[in-house]
Amino acid sequence: VALNALELCVNASSRLGSNARTSAAGDQAKACSQVTPDIIKQVFDRTNLLYDKAGEEHYNIISAFIKSLRGSDVDAAVYYLARMIEGGEDAEFIARRLLIFSSEDIGNALPTALVVANACFDAVRKIGWPESQLILTQTTIYLAKAPKSNLSVRAISSARAEVQESGNLPIPLHLRNAPTKFMKDLGYSQGYIYTHSDPTAQQEFLPKEIKNKKFVK
Repeated sequence: VALNALELCVNASSRLGSNARTSAAGDQAKACSQVTPDIIKQVFDRTNLLYDKAGEEHYNIISAFIKSLRGSDVDAAVYYLARMIEGGEDAEFIARRLLIFSSEDIGNALPTALVVANACFDAVRKIGWPESQLILTQTTIYLAKAPKSNLSVRAISSARAEVQESGNLPIPLHLRNAPTKFMKDLGYSQGYIYTHSDPTAQQEFLPKEIKNKKFVK
């Protein structure tokens, strides 16, 4: 029990804001030398906030977090972020979910959201606790307040459904690469208009069987 308590103190010292924090991050020996009964009590008092990272509450909280972001409820999003932080969730897990969210639920409604979320993920990997909470909070607020769009999800889902239904439709001849004379004789690349030479040229790009399909709508 004493060893477990000591390990908890070392892991939690950076979050408790206690005297156990050291100026040299990761200096466990110095941190352990400053463990006091009060610190141990604080750690055990906080264990009721921890949750099983593979259990139901883990998934309930991350679900509530993502749904709050999607619903643009910035206060709820920050609250559930705090629940995860206090529960001992892995910072990279949270950052990874923010990165996915930025593309899945914001996308081209605000393309910089993906850039911000990716920067958040990189920063969290470099910084660690406790400072990562600031990076995660900043990104959470930014994404919660951003305009929302799931166009990318709908577009790729529709296109994949078409591929699964229609299979490997032939690529139009004028779009095929023609590195050899034999391929050119077969009609590969013939009739293709280089768009930069004639931006107004009308030509088909989808296979003829689905030429009128719209996936991005």
